[in-house]
Amino acid sequence: MSLRTEKWKEAVWAYFFLLPSAVLFSIFLFYPMIRSVYLSFHLTNPRGKVAMFVGLENFIDIFRTDAFFESLKVTALFMLYTVPTGIALSLLLAVLTHNKLRGMRAFQWVFSMPIVISVATGSAIWLLLFHPSVGMLNYFLSVAGIEPIRWLSDPRWALFSVSLMTIWMNTGFSYIVLLGGLKGISAEIYESATIDGASAWRTLRSITLPLLSPTFFFLSVVSMIGSFQAFGQVHILTKGGPTHATDVVVYSIYQEAFVNFQFGTASAKALVLFAILLLLTLIQFRFAEKKVHYQ
Repeated sequence: MSLRTEKWKEAVWAYFFLLPSAVLFSIFLFYPMIRSVYLSFHLTNPRGKVAMFVGLENFIDIFRTDAFFESLKVTALFMLYTVPTGIALSLLLAVLTHNKLRGMRAFQWVFSMPIVISVATGSAIWLLLFHPSVGMLNYFLSVAGIEPIRWLSDPRWALFSVSLMTIWMNTGFSYIVLLGGLKGISAEIYESATIDGASAWRTLRSITLPLLSPTFFFLSVVSMIGSFQAFGQVHILTKGGPTHATDVVVYSIYQEAFVNFQFGTASAKALVLFAILLLLTLIQFRFAEKKVHYQ
């Protein structure tokens, strides 16, 4: 058998094993993307069927109304509430539990638990905690002599409440990633710092944080994208209310498509959201990656 025939057979087998993944990607990723681009240039009737070609009119209508900009503002606030706080909390928990003291594995298991809980289950748990009369959060406030808070029905607290639940839900993933990053730092570096007389704070600031910068960069990109795609907790806890206080972009796309059956406008919003996420990700790679310290 010639070398050329052997390479051809290897290529055939390679494409054969890639075929199932290619089919799944085509069905659940490529086709929906192409369909969204197609629908974004059309209007749909009340049954969701394509009615007429309108070109860029759907995109123009999005930027003519204040609703889309309000949902972008809510999404940006949601990102600012959840991403920095979630990473900082996960870092604190990882630093406190990455040592080999007895009992630390139990704490590591507890802090990692949110990663195995689905959004629906987590939202149901926090829905009970936020209950205005029988919820545990208001019970603790009453014990402290503080007036109960309408966590999910007050526009001033609704987005904060959804963000609080999201921070808890995302902590498991961020904690595991940061704990892995801490375990990847050589113990010899810490031993040298101890011999040189470096304090715990100096070691954290000058050694741990710089060496964790690749992990922070990864988490910031992933968390930012995740915050812009938040849907489940908003749908279960507040349904975008009250008075659109938690109406994030993805939920507004859902409302436009599956409540109003305006698939053209919803597709246009989805493409604009994709462009915004792509731009923010490129900005992070362009500027934030410069501060990443690779060992």
